[in-house]
Amino acid sequence: MATATQENLTEEGVSLTEAAAERVREFMARDGGIGLRLSVKRTGCSGWAYDVGLAHEAAAEDHVFEDRGIQVIVDDKALSMVAGTRIDFVHQGLVREFRFTNPNVTGECGCGESFTVGA
Repeated sequence: MATATQENLTEEGVSLTEAAAERVREFMARDGGIGLRLSVKRTGCSGWAYDVGLAHEAAAEDHVFEDRGIQVIVDDKALSMVAGTRIDFVHQGLVREFRFTNPNVTGECGCGESFTVGA
């Protein structure tokens, strides 16, 4: 049975802007997959970095959210760090990247590659 905290995290979910959803659709049309996988990995000077890729399956312990017709799959380890995150996709000049608005972030490194979340 999920605790109240886990239920709240699951309700907060992860959402996409239309630009991000369209970019994921492009990747899926080219490479297949069932949606976008969002996880985190230890790296950088602030501790964590987003790890984004196409999902080809969802494990039993994964959390699956749907927004704009796209499934966003988050592993259980990452959920507390990314719950409530909004993913955008920007194309400015030569830069094409996903950007994250994450209410859990308490600090970021100077280069923007990694982040810290509160305990």
